[in-house]
Amino acid sequence: MTKLIIDGKEIDVPAEYTLLQACEAAGAEIPRFCYHERLSIAGNCRMCLVEVKGGPKPVASCAWGVRDCRPGPKGEPPEISTKSPMVKKAREGVMEFLLINHPLDCPICDQGGECDLQDQAMGYGVDSSRFAENKRAVEDKYLGALVKTSMNRCIQCTRCVRFATEVCGVPEMGATGRGEDMEITSYLETALTSELQGNLVDICPVGALTSKPYAFAARPWELGKTQSIDVMDAVGSAIRVDTRGREVMRILPRVNEAVNEEWISDKTRHIVDGLRTQRLDRPFVRENGKLRAATWAEAFSAIAAKVARTDAKKVGAIAGDLAAVEEMFALKQLLAGMGSANLATQGAAFDPAAGRASYIFNPTIAGIEEADAILIVGSNPRKEAAVLNARIRKRWRTGQLKIGVIGEKADLTYLYDYLGAGTDSLGDLAAGKNAFADILKNAKKPIVLVGAGAVSRADGVAVLAMAAKLASDFGAIKDGWNGFAVLQATASKVGALDIGFAPSAGSLSVAQMSTAGSLDLLFSLGADDVQVADGTFVVYIGTHGDRGAHRADVILPGAAYTEKSGLYVNTEGRVQMAARAAFPPGEAREDWAVIRALSDVLGHKLPYDSLAALRQAIFKAVPHLIRLDQIEAGDAGAIKTLAGRAGSVEKTAFKSSVEDFYLTNPIARASAIMAECSRLASGQMLTAAE
Repeated sequence: MTKLIIDGKEIDVPAEYTLLQACEAAGAEIPRFCYHERLSIAGNCRMCLVEVKGGPKPVASCAWGVRDCRPGPKGEPPEISTKSPMVKKAREGVMEFLLINHPLDCPICDQGGECDLQDQAMGYGVDSSRFAENKRAVEDKYLGALVKTSMNRCIQCTRCVRFATEVCGVPEMGATGRGEDMEITSYLETALTSELQGNLVDICPVGALTSKPYAFAARPWELGKTQSIDVMDAVGSAIRVDTRGREVMRILPRVNEAVNEEWISDKTRHIVDGLRTQRLDRPFVRENGKLRAATWAEAFSAIAAKVARTDAKKVGAIAGDLAAVEEMFALKQLLAGMGSANLATQGAAFDPAAGRASYIFNPTIAGIEEADAILIVGSNPRKEAAVLNARIRKRWRTGQLKIGVIGEKADLTYLYDYLGAGTDSLGDLAAGKNAFADILKNAKKPIVLVGAGAVSRADGVAVLAMAAKLASDFGAIKDGWNGFAVLQATASKVGALDIGFAPSAGSLSVAQMSTAGSLDLLFSLGADDVQVADGTFVVYIGTHGDRGAHRADVILPGAAYTEKSGLYVNTEGRVQMAARAAFPPGEAREDWAVIRALSDVLGHKLPYDSLAALRQAIFKAVPHLIRLDQIEAGDAGAIKTLAGRAGSVEKTAFKSSVEDFYLTNPIARASAIMAECSRLASGQMLTAAE
């Protein structure tokens, strides 16, 4: 530790701190534009100037290390001033320079009200300018469907350039020209291709980069703000949902160091228009081959009539990607009352009876930063969990992480050893026939990451057992470290397995339920990606007119994740709660309430009338779900049990469970913005000219 005196206050800080960090540790506020805690240091805006006693001029605190400060002539600690007249005058001068070319756009700028430049001009600037020359003009750039540019406002802080290069791993932005002619642009002015590009808007300290879909939609002070969590993937990123009246206007990230740091994926941020379009707002019943609008009583009586003439063993339920724990638990209890155990989610290789460690991301997302070797099996983390992929890249950039991939050869934004495409390569690695085997064996904290694509195949159980055996044999499971990591692809999966919403002995799997003749009645809880055979009576409880609704015989409109309070469990087993920010449209109701009302009509009344009572029943059955934002660690013995399971594997190559990052669920498929991003990603509309 190094001793400093900051504004007359003595403080001990680590020698590797910058002066800016030291000043903030002492409670001083340091303005900045180019400095960002998660990006490399540029030191080019000069707003963070402080005075070092004995120095001839103020220094940029973001680029000046604590270890570079000299002690006084008698060995006294270095003295730093953040409020001296020299610092005040220097900051006013810097602000005056920054505003020379900045246009007076504040009344029509989308950044207005949450703009660093506005705030710091008020706090550290002066009320007049000595410059009367014409302001420079810069042409706006095309960056794609998500980021709108107003480059006259740019102050060349280069945060966007550093973010694209360092965090996204897709170095598509840079600066051209020098001095007054310097401009920030994408190379060849093509659309950005990163799945994290929406974060550019958050880190831009002025209004140069704003959200294109949100342009001129609302002002920040008009919006109600609700803290919630994201369900577009299994990461469970912390988000803030901003609403005006009944309408969701935008989604922004919240800081959660253990999960998403402060980034969210573009799908998380920009599916907002999908929450408004193609919504199911009333029940429907199919008559003479066509769906017609119906009342709740008519829909329930149609289901009751079918149930009355259906054998319980011919009844099943499939939960979709976005289902919360509450509705899955209620549906499970309803089917149990009817005498059926046919419950499933997609990807049936996981067995809740094997133990929690067999289906969660045991090292945790933050634990990636301790790993020194990762083997990725049958997964494309960039598509399946973009924020988690950024965490892998963050660790890889330190030079302390070796990565091997078995599966698709894709651009993951970091370098890796490609070991092969399928189970043959996994077998060769397990037998030590590959150089990467030595890297895994010698690693102190290795991770074997198994993707949903590897276990959703017909031989998924055997593949999972192979991966578990490899993890056990190569020392990924030891005291203080469990490196067996399952990267689930959907938000509902871990919660479903926790409450036992999965096939048990003698019950049917998803594949069996969707084949002709196996079921007479199927309850689909937003399971749009399951193709159900003709002849099965389908009751669809969901939010959008997607594939599931088109196939349904009865549609019961439910609530989206922003319209209900619901428990979700992310891929690492962290229990989280989505909060209600708006209300469902029309006659739509919260899914658990729909199931509770239906149970009454079917003669199997569920024993709760409120969400609180339902949650009490859930917590009684599965106690660890009561501990929000905590992870109930799995028993490592479950992985050794899993490793002992035998089975034959197919020779086919592994495929990622996500083909199109932007169109993975009903909300995303209803979004025009996601459709535009999908077209751009497929290379159909790469440049502005096209």
